[in-house]
Amino acid sequence: MSQPLLSLKGLTKAYPGVIANNEISFDIGEGEVHALLGENGAGKSTLVKMIYGLVKPDSGGMTLRGAPYAPSEPRVARADGIAMVFQHFSLFDALNVAENIALGMENPPALRDLASRIREVSETYGLPLDPFRTVGDLSAGERQRVEIIRCLLQDPKLLIMDEPTSVLTPQEVEILFKTLQQLKAEGTSILYISHKLEEIRTLCDTATILRLGQVVGDCIPRETTARQMAEMMVGSSLKTPERSGRTLGPVALDITGLSVSSPTEFGTALKNLHLIVRVGEILGIGGVAGNGQEELLGVLSGEITTDAGAVKMAGQPIGRMGPTARRQLGVLTAPEERLGHAAAPDMSLTENALLTGVVRERLESHGFLKWGAARGFAERIIQAFDVRTPGPENAARSLSGGNLQKFVIGREVLQDPKVLVVNQPTWGVDAAAAASIRQALLDLAAGGAAVICISQDLDELMEIADNFAALNEGRLSEPRPTEGLSVDEIGLMMGGAHGMEVAHA
Repeated sequence: MSQPLLSLKGLTKAYPGVIANNEISFDIGEGEVHALLGENGAGKSTLVKMIYGLVKPDSGGMTLRGAPYAPSEPRVARADGIAMVFQHFSLFDALNVAENIALGMENPPALRDLASRIREVSETYGLPLDPFRTVGDLSAGERQRVEIIRCLLQDPKLLIMDEPTSVLTPQEVEILFKTLQQLKAEGTSILYISHKLEEIRTLCDTATILRLGQVVGDCIPRETTARQMAEMMVGSSLKTPERSGRTLGPVALDITGLSVSSPTEFGTALKNLHLIVRVGEILGIGGVAGNGQEELLGVLSGEITTDAGAVKMAGQPIGRMGPTARRQLGVLTAPEERLGHAAAPDMSLTENALLTGVVRERLESHGFLKWGAARGFAERIIQAFDVRTPGPENAARSLSGGNLQKFVIGREVLQDPKVLVVNQPTWGVDAAAAASIRQALLDLAAGGAAVICISQDLDELMEIADNFAALNEGRLSEPRPTEGLSVDEIGLMMGGAHGMEVAHA
């Protein structure tokens, strides 16, 4: 067997109260697509940060093509041929594509020369991109292309990709996979992190599985079922969410003829929206990021107010009510952005529980906050949703992304909402946690709540939603029953094939 491109030998990294990585060892071969799998908090992020030079290991070491490799910072890693596409894009909306790419280069060429190179590379790899388009006008899929092209301009030996398909339509995923297969054929190695296990089976040659900071096994994905990989990750059998038979009741929430501008310059205006969700119903709303999801959640949460009658709850006009008044009525929301919107990063979990739970959990009396009750509420969330954290006094930013997501969703579900609106409820969450969150939403609907689930995960919507509508450029299609609806049809609706809903009505 040829010498591996990158070898990890006994990599260990500890933080106060937790060992993030414990004696991690495995090899990544030349021209190999290698999956890194694990639950939230398994240690994947810390490991790739060590490879990319963002974190220094406490012990152990790495070799790159047989030579010692210990990057002190990302600049050194890039110089050695390691590139990384992060889950959260780091782009400036007001700058164009070429300007954004230039900012990530050590010695960028003249903008005209760089633009020519961007066009050349983007066409070579089937990722067409106009270097002079403003990033704020790009779709999520196009923004990801910017990040990938930025990496490919470095001619990387190893490309690390963290949850690269979470914001893409099925058609865009196909394009990305063709690009990655082309890179593999040219000898580039790819380290691929994803919770979408069927994608892993399609794309990856080998997989290393982490659990609680340790390597617990490896497999050949195409010879292993998604369920088997998920059970290796969690160390136990996986529960599949179960639907209970439920009868839909009266209209719980309706929107009629709603049109609003986005509060941000590069947002998407909502155009003549009509939406009805009934008691006991889960309405799935699909759409590629940037098509009005945040604005829709803002309208439903009360962060964006409208004419009073444009939004009604059980017939009562609530369009002019703010978030606190709506929470009192039972309209609760969980936004997509975990840190900064759903949770205050530097506040403890107790404080974050209090932020949205103060009204419905009665955590205030005569102007005084009831800190004991708030801590108890936080502890209930942690226990019920298996949030991995030393305790409720830990800051929100100390949690892995998936564990913070479990906390945010649990915080809203446990407040017994009459209407719950969630945006990307299982984004970046492992298979077991995703199944748990989906079951909680199904149970909530079975108990008589109305649920609106905005998600880019089509499998998720097909699994839990009764009806589906697509959001595209601020317009919402006519809802259709999910039963009998194909993923291809949904993907086309999400991608903006106007008339799909009419053709199949």
